[in-house]
Amino acid sequence: MPESNISIDNSMSGVDDKKSKVQSLTKHCADFQKADNLKAVFQVLNTLIPFVIIYAIMVMSFNSAYWLSVLLTIPASLLLVRLFIIQHDCGHNSFFTKRKWNNRVGRLLSVLTWTPYDFWRRTHNLHHASSGNLDNRGFGSIETITIDEYKALTPKLQFWYRVYRNPYILLLLGTPFFIIVAQRFAFVTPFPFCKIKQSIEASSIWKSVYGLNLAIVSLFGALGMVIGFDVLFITYIPILIGTSWLGGWMFFIQHQFEDAHWDNQDNWEHQEAALMGSSFYDLHPVLQWFTGNIGLHHIHHLNARIPNYRLQECMDKDDNLKDINHIKLWESLKCAKLALWDEKNRKMITFKQLT
Repeated sequence: MPESNISIDNSMSGVDDKKSKVQSLTKHCADFQKADNLKAVFQVLNTLIPFVIIYAIMVMSFNSAYWLSVLLTIPASLLLVRLFIIQHDCGHNSFFTKRKWNNRVGRLLSVLTWTPYDFWRRTHNLHHASSGNLDNRGFGSIETITIDEYKALTPKLQFWYRVYRNPYILLLLGTPFFIIVAQRFAFVTPFPFCKIKQSIEASSIWKSVYGLNLAIVSLFGALGMVIGFDVLFITYIPILIGTSWLGGWMFFIQHQFEDAHWDNQDNWEHQEAALMGSSFYDLHPVLQWFTGNIGLHHIHHLNARIPNYRLQECMDKDDNLKDINHIKLWESLKCAKLALWDEKNRKMITFKQLT
């Protein structure tokens, strides 16, 4: 179970103490939101160059040593996750000091990640603006409903929600489908399980989605003509699948844990929900490097302007951040079956725990 050093005591003194701690940590994090262009450029180079080299080796070894090509899919997928984190930071305008360079690099990397930069940036910022708000759910997050909402669904929708929240469907099948297929279309309708929906004008995302599709066809079409479309398909698609699995799991565990944080609008407070509704996923330093420190998600949600290369520095300077929603790798696996928010007991539960 994740650990938290911030009391959830609902007495007047407990609430005041909690607010004071959240405000103190918010002020602390603000000191680390300044981007560093040298660090940013270095991170792009130490990620993109190895990715290109590894993919080149995969292509060259495809016919003579296919086993090597298969093995290299793992580090290539991990590096593509790191490239996506850079794209993610660009979307928050936190990676470089200038917005134009954030947007330029973010759009360029989107051709490799197959994730439309401007569309994803908008939906992800909606997620940040409403995380943990039961009355403002919709885009940019994994669909989560309360026990009462689940019981109010028709049997048909209950069945489909169970299908959707099945970890094998959601993570193993759903994430590759979303990255490779669903993001090729400018659809704006989220799942129908909860009544509260945010909205985005379809016309505002058309250019982002189909512009990226054109760039993908151009780049990978030219590459396919050089190396062969069979080689291209059998080498790059597995990288995207591996990336979607790891990235999808990271996104899942960042908010889907037992002691998560949800409130209705009347009781919802943005900074508290950002901090208490996001996990500190304590990973091995190697995995933390490949995932661009995004496991320090409670800090990221508290202040999205902190670039990923400063998140660890931010946590190291305040020990209070090390105990909030702390989840280790192995204990995180039990979170996969969590599916419903229990408003009465204020925790996520599995379908088996439903009474």
